[in-house]
Amino acid sequence: MDALRRTGNKVILSLELMLNRGFPERLNPFYHLGSLTFFFFWIVLISGIYIFIFFETNVAGAYPSVEYMTHQQWWMAGIMRSLHRYASDAAVISIFIHMFREFFRDRYRGVRWFSWFTGVPTLWLVVILGITGYWLVWDQLAQYVALATAELVDWIPLIPSAMVFNFLDNQITDRFFTLMAFLHLLGLPVALVFLLWTHVSRISQIDFNPPRALAIGSFLTLLALSLVKPAVSHAPVQAGHSPVILHLDWFYLNVYPLVDTLGPGWAWGISGGFTLLLMMLPWLPSKKENHPARVDLTQCSGCGQCALDCPYGSISMQPRTDGKKAKFEPTVNDTLCTACGICSGSCVSSSPLRMSNATLKSGIEMPWFTVDALRQEVKHKLAALSGTGRVIVFGCEHGLDVNSLKAPEVAVVSLPCSGMLPPSMLDYVLKNGADGVLVSGCRDGDCYHRFGNTWTEQRLTGEREPKLLTRVDRTRVTEFRVSNSRGERDEMGKRLEAFRRSLQPTA
Repeated sequence: MDALRRTGNKVILSLELMLNRGFPERLNPFYHLGSLTFFFFWIVLISGIYIFIFFETNVAGAYPSVEYMTHQQWWMAGIMRSLHRYASDAAVISIFIHMFREFFRDRYRGVRWFSWFTGVPTLWLVVILGITGYWLVWDQLAQYVALATAELVDWIPLIPSAMVFNFLDNQITDRFFTLMAFLHLLGLPVALVFLLWTHVSRISQIDFNPPRALAIGSFLTLLALSLVKPAVSHAPVQAGHSPVILHLDWFYLNVYPLVDTLGPGWAWGISGGFTLLLMMLPWLPSKKENHPARVDLTQCSGCGQCALDCPYGSISMQPRTDGKKAKFEPTVNDTLCTACGICSGSCVSSSPLRMSNATLKSGIEMPWFTVDALRQEVKHKLAALSGTGRVIVFGCEHGLDVNSLKAPEVAVVSLPCSGMLPPSMLDYVLKNGADGVLVSGCRDGDCYHRFGNTWTEQRLTGEREPKLLTRVDRTRVTEFRVSNSRGERDEMGKRLEAFRRSLQPTA
């Protein structure tokens, strides 16, 4: 499994690097797959409401009303129909890429199992929603979907009636058709909203909207596709005849060829087995997490910054229990904590300038990597530096492997997340022998722990607490975030060397 993830991650990284050449890094679509999916759902919803105005929810009127929209009012309703179709396909594509990307990045196990586990049924509900949409057009493709679906339902032993004969004998009534319209227009969408809410319920500070430029570009792309290749229907249903030539939407209707070639039993077995495998992946094998964050109320001021910064909502502020003047104290939900250390970097008491002659204690920190242990490691690395242009590099274990940068003049410290770095650590480093500091981490918009690199950047620029002190010479501090790909490792080496030269005094 590890080999599969490593191979897949290399492929994903290569694709992302290609996209970074065509997009500003913060607008890379791969970094906004979740919010793009929600955006596509909005397009589907708005276009669906519009075309429903013209749609007739009965057997006789469904096909003619869709044809009217497609041909007589192509300039509006026809475009809306095409947008509805292509945005639905785009949503499935973004969901699948999102799913594979999370798997290859190993962001589906351990504490994150819940989002993955609830995401699988969400995907299938989206597919079922699309299938009912194709059904409503009531053309030959819809007839094929109806027949194949009837075969699947008839195979289930608990359902005694032979549903397939209703479609072969053209016995579908308006009541049944109205039921399908209700499922597509209300029943399934409501269930989808509930599942989506469940899917993201353990994640805090969710951005449901992609960057504006990316949203506009995505919409214009779908609009152009709708104008160049508008969605059209197959021929109308022919009673008593099965359709012969069809143009399948493979994003939604991929299960039906299995029914044709292998039969409904195999189709159920393959799709059910694949679904079960996906849902069980977080435990094949399970991931061992580091111990979650621990609170030390003797060092906690109750400011609540750790709760604001936690990417997973694992920290909540509760009434104070130790009698101090502060009204609140942080409480950690161990089942949600990923042990990223971002909360430790948020705590003002994590400053290495405190307790210089004693063990440094923080209000909240990782028991397996305390701020005192971090200070001791930094102190040891500083003592070993030699030469000119001495730099210490703080990196993230999910980004570039900073160990490749080690040299007599360069010391490296790897963190579970760049967000664990207290801004005051830079002040400490520059006061104790380093000429400069380079902060690395995951690429912009692609933090393994969601906000680590963003919070770090905002702390260093003074936009977020705790802030880097203004007395720190910013010319001696730089940031560069890259992945662990070979090309970006080389680029980091060049940036580091240029930074070191800028620190050396000119003759």
